[in-house]
Amino acid sequence: MHIIAVGLNYRTAPVEVREKFTFAEKELPEALNALIGTKSIMEGVIVATCNRTEMYAVVDRHQLCGHYIRSFMEKWFGLPREQFTNHLYMYEDEAAIRHLFKVTSGLDSMVIGETQILGQVKDAFLLAQEKKTTGTVFNMLFKQAVTMAKRAHSETTIGESAVSVSYAAVELGKQIFGQFNRKTVMIIGAGDTGELTAKHLYANGAERILVVNRTFERAAQLADKFGGTPLSLEEGLKKLPETDIIISSTGSESYVLNRLQVAEAMKSRKSKPLFMIDIAVPRDLDPTIAAVENVFLYDIDDLEGIVESNLDQRRREAAKIDVMIDDEMVAFEQWYKTLGVVPLIRSLQTKATDIHDETMNSLTKKLPGLSERELKVIRKLTKSMMNQMIQDPILRIKEMAGEKRAEEAMDMFVKLFALEELAESQQQSGLYPGAAEKAAGASKLNTSTALVKNAQQQAGAPAFAPT
Repeated sequence: MHIIAVGLNYRTAPVEVREKFTFAEKELPEALNALIGTKSIMEGVIVATCNRTEMYAVVDRHQLCGHYIRSFMEKWFGLPREQFTNHLYMYEDEAAIRHLFKVTSGLDSMVIGETQILGQVKDAFLLAQEKKTTGTVFNMLFKQAVTMAKRAHSETTIGESAVSVSYAAVELGKQIFGQFNRKTVMIIGAGDTGELTAKHLYANGAERILVVNRTFERAAQLADKFGGTPLSLEEGLKKLPETDIIISSTGSESYVLNRLQVAEAMKSRKSKPLFMIDIAVPRDLDPTIAAVENVFLYDIDDLEGIVESNLDQRRREAAKIDVMIDDEMVAFEQWYKTLGVVPLIRSLQTKATDIHDETMNSLTKKLPGLSERELKVIRKLTKSMMNQMIQDPILRIKEMAGEKRAEEAMDMFVKLFALEELAESQQQSGLYPGAAEKAAGASKLNTSTALVKNAQQQAGAPAFAPT
């Protein structure tokens, strides 16, 4: 089995393509079920943000996994693959794991080191976990990625220079107007991005902030933080003629403002320019609005070059995080390799326990006069002796699992402790699901390899060893 990541982002696809491949929040549970129901996919997580749509999967074979995920995308989004294949990227195994670490820590973002993506990846993982589309591998990998990203932001200064997309939108407004004093700014959308935008506007001297949101209560909560005015969508439309800058970031699946509405509002502005910045994906503002006279419309892709001046320090800090990622890659590899020998260790422990139980039964028959206290002492001492005898072999096989000839070491481990019969009985009893389906191929495998493979099937673990 293998870990893969397939997706498109701001580097590979413009906003007009990305907006076709967004998941509405309410659709994500159904999309996860559809993804996990796709052939060859064992575990799945979907990360969907304004700048990327990515699907992470544990698959049973990587040769055709790209084909199956493209088929899922065709069916879900209702678009032929010819329209999006050129925009896709796919990472496998080690590259997929490294990509996830970089995404979660903000190193793959348009704005290097931004922290919003960490929360988005965490939410995506928790949803997948809740919907039971993750297993042993992703439960470990995504927790590790989130923990590492938190540590990266706390142990470096990568997040100290304000260079979020919201910051970039405000910087663009400053380039246009110089300052926000005596300007009316309308924020459409009161989510996290809207709040961050309001924060930057307030810090840059905006004196009149209108907060427009479908839910008035949420608009009121945000407006109260920055001395703004909360408005419903209907009220916001009436305020368009007196607004100088509009920054929109909702989760709407359709346009919030269209060309007709803006053209009507411009009639009473007497040639005063209106600047509109759309940082939502899918876009909130109809692109044809740009054709209205004295209206200047920018979308999220126009912001990429705005924050370049603040990125040098973040790039230096990013190098430190790259080192952290290298360490995390090693840690995940070691965890995976240890996972592979767990079935062998359990087999040895089971055999040792069986021998101990048989010995104690024999002892009680041969020495029926022993008291319960004496039996308890003997049982404790013999069990301690047994554990000490198998302790070193268990430690050694864990160490050898990380070496190049790990499979040979596991074969030898099985032979030295005569675990073949136990392994076969475990397979035949159905302890490891999938044993029957693998029966044809099992004859080509030695006993230890078959045992480990089946245990990994049960755990949902990929049969690759990252290097």
